[in-house]
Amino acid sequence: MQQKKRAPEHQESQQLSPAEAPAWEPMTGAQASYLKSLAEEVEEPGAYRQDLTKREASRRINALMERLRIGELPPHTD
Repeated sequence: MQQKKRAPEHQESQQLSPAEAPAWEPMTGAQASYLKSLAEEVEEPGAYRQDLTKREASRRINALMERLRIGELPPHTD
């Protein structure tokens, strides 16, 4: 069984919540790098685009992190 890699935890503390991120500013280099890594990890390359704003990058990072978190839960045993 293939084990999922965990997202680097030090990156989480650097992320703004989508509501805090300016709507018009371009994403930072750190956001771009982290989003690209997450998109590759969940095999969704379309989640990364170079022209995203800080707000949209934060939203996408949060969504991808949630997908990883859900994927790490053990299967249900009914």
